[in-house]
Amino acid sequence: MSSPSHVAETPITDRNELVATLASGEKPKAQWRIGTEHEKFGFRLDDLRPPTFDGDRGIEALLNGLTRFGWDPVQEDGRTIALLRDNASVTLEPAGQLELSGAAVETIHQTCVETGTHLNEVAQVAGELQLGFLGMGFQPKWTRDEMPWMPKGRYKIMREYMPKVGTLGLDMMTRTCTVQVNLDYATEADMVKKFRVSLALQPIATALFADSPFTEGAPNGYQSYRSHIWTDTDNDRTGMLDFVFEDGFGYERYVDYLLDVPMYFSYRDGKYNDASGQSFRDFMVGKLPVLPGQLPTLRDWSDHMTTAFPEVRLKKYLEMRGADAGPWSRLCALPAFWVGLLYDDAALDAAWDLVRDFSLVERNVLRDGVPKHGLKLPFRNGTVLDLSREALKIAVAGLKRRAARNADGQDESKFLEVLQEIVDSGLTPADRKLALFHGEWGGNIDPVFKEFAY
Repeated sequence: MSSPSHVAETPITDRNELVATLASGEKPKAQWRIGTEHEKFGFRLDDLRPPTFDGDRGIEALLNGLTRFGWDPVQEDGRTIALLRDNASVTLEPAGQLELSGAAVETIHQTCVETGTHLNEVAQVAGELQLGFLGMGFQPKWTRDEMPWMPKGRYKIMREYMPKVGTLGLDMMTRTCTVQVNLDYATEADMVKKFRVSLALQPIATALFADSPFTEGAPNGYQSYRSHIWTDTDNDRTGMLDFVFEDGFGYERYVDYLLDVPMYFSYRDGKYNDASGQSFRDFMVGKLPVLPGQLPTLRDWSDHMTTAFPEVRLKKYLEMRGADAGPWSRLCALPAFWVGLLYDDAALDAAWDLVRDFSLVERNVLRDGVPKHGLKLPFRNGTVLDLSREALKIAVAGLKRRAARNADGQDESKFLEVLQEIVDSGLTPADRKLALFHGEWGGNIDPVFKEFAY
């Protein structure tokens, strides 16, 4: 989740300005970039509990420790709540999950180096504080009540609002972690095609990266419980966005969707004003109850765009939001998967051919069934594993044609080897952890914090 945006405080007076904001994301292919974000759970090495914000071993101490590597602190009410460096940021999720929002880079090689550098820096500081970090989609041991809360104004507003609109929103905030990639588009038509392909194939990414099979120390019956949680978080701002596949979809239709998403807040003069459940349309005409007579700014709009949580999100780029967090190799594999599918013209055409005849019902069957059944979910005359195999083949070919090579002459397809192993075995990361839990771990979840820590 985002910190306050850094967009100019320019007043918005017309809906067309909102449309223009999305259109301003258009870039020629030579300027397309890759932005990778990932979250991870912190834990104390002695008792495995999540660290609080305060204290000698708290999250703020970790953030302050990271400043030795050239990160600049960002403060809210005098407390360090984020870091900035070279167009990248380190931020906090509601329960202290640590997120790297990487810089926009040209190749998967670069984003993987960036991720590895970040994990090494975190490991150095965390080791001094006797902390560890784990990449999974859902907190495997601790209850919702045992998770700490970070002192960020937007999270206080969301914490109070979430129980009014769903039963799992607080779990989403405190007990989930994801990896996502942000990708560019050239034109409105290019955006539409990429949006449709990535939305239809998002359940495939969910299945391949499924890694959240435990809740409070026991199997929960899901491959990706993180993905399931979004089905009962807040239906006003989540889901598959069926309208994306309707004729005439484009920037204007997405703006209308966002205008109908209830607000959370407006950030003014260093303060979060609680606008939960209120209408951005009312804000546009100076009738927002919490700020009567005031008009929104482009910063308000930028903030509001971050409070919609569909499977794929459009800002000035497209965000792929369907995957569980995981180890370093899969943090590199997620951007490689989507770049392979979307940044090569032949691959994009092939991916569209794969999904273009999916019906609305089929797309939602995939979305709703994959969290529980993963690669084994039946689909048409086969399973999601068959779909995954085809999608991965397209992505590999796309990356080979991109031919972005490292110093050793390797192209980016090498980052998909970890997914190829999953497809070849038919076993997801969740399957492998469940086998360990029922086998050598003897029904004890605690070893996951040692064996799978960064």
